[in-house]
Amino acid sequence: MIIKKFTANTETEAIMLAKEELGKDAIVMNIKTISPKGIYKLFRKPVVEITAAVDENITYKYEKPKTLVQAPPQRKIIHPDIIYDDEPMDRLMKKSGVELASEPSAIEAKLNNLQSLLEKQIIEKEKDTQAISEAKAMETNKNLACIQLIYNQLISNEVDEKYANQIITEIEGNLKKDASMDNILASIYQKIILKLGQPKMIEVIGKTPKFVFFIGPTGVGKTTTIAKIASKFKVNEKAKVVFLTADTYRIAAVEQLRTYANILGIPLKVIYTEDEMRQAKEEFSDYDIVFVDTAGRSHRSKEQRDDIENLINTIPEDEREIYLVLSATTKYTDLVKITEAYSEIINYNLIFTKLDETSSIGNLFNIRMLTEAPLSYATFGQNVPDDISRVDAQTIAKQLLRGQ
Repeated sequence: MIIKKFTANTETEAIMLAKEELGKDAIVMNIKTISPKGIYKLFRKPVVEITAAVDENITYKYEKPKTLVQAPPQRKIIHPDIIYDDEPMDRLMKKSGVELASEPSAIEAKLNNLQSLLEKQIIEKEKDTQAISEAKAMETNKNLACIQLIYNQLISNEVDEKYANQIITEIEGNLKKDASMDNILASIYQKIILKLGQPKMIEVIGKTPKFVFFIGPTGVGKTTTIAKIASKFKVNEKAKVVFLTADTYRIAAVEQLRTYANILGIPLKVIYTEDEMRQAKEEFSDYDIVFVDTAGRSHRSKEQRDDIENLINTIPEDEREIYLVLSATTKYTDLVKITEAYSEIINYNLIFTKLDETSSIGNLFNIRMLTEAPLSYATFGQNVPDDISRVDAQTIAKQLLRGQ
């Protein structure tokens, strides 16, 4: 989207400047009169400033307004009382019996000047009329044009068409006909924030330990994410933290978590069965929070999903939280299948990783809308514990509207 301001003595002149530079598809967003300030207001007239916008994806070609009224044919004037058309000058002289003066008469010159002046005024009036008519048409369609530009921006940031249309439909009914672009943007901005909702953060409440399970596909960064969150609880909140890992399919995953545990001074226990999970619950009953790393399983395998569900169900619902960890770089179609597969067995909150590896965050909004699961954390690098933060709805809304 290209947005520019134009200043002229009149509204019509300003609109014509905008159309000459931005093309005939330019949309007038705002019109205001600027009065000189201070001592200059005694010597200068107010000027008109308009704000115009155009979709930068369109190729523009300015066409000059066509003249709607043709100038009348030129007349030959020989005598102030006799006017002849379309005949040679010598023939007109013979018919009228009047000799042609060597120089045009004063009356002839005045009439010619008057005719030129009238022609000029007609052309200028046509231009003014056309510009005013176009301005009214642009004002009428301004809301629709602004909304279309914003819609295109959402789509370019990979927001699903279904959700982009839903946002537009919900705000259209509340917009005034003369709403400015700022008001339209603000309405859509607020609507996106409301749909993203408040993030669901991990909290330590009560005397019994809280078990926090991290699930999701392999390779999305579950183990590193656990270390980032755990270090903040250990260092900032002085909480008693323990690591459990059920990811026994990858030796590297266990060793990675063991390295973090040693650095932070956190106990680590490997869990192989549901009974061992129950034993760990008793063993660490005096801890504040227990982080459980699960194996990255295929969402297409029901047997593997059942293993995770059975492990989670060893802990009562009021003592556990589940976080589905997804990569922001995963294709939207795959994210849909992953979230739907896990929705069959448990309710979860959403963590998105690898935001630093993608230029678009439309999928965060899409999956939030699809699952209605609360967003929680987002990670954007490998540094522990720094490259993680709570999901900020305002930041996401700005990025979706501002572009890449």
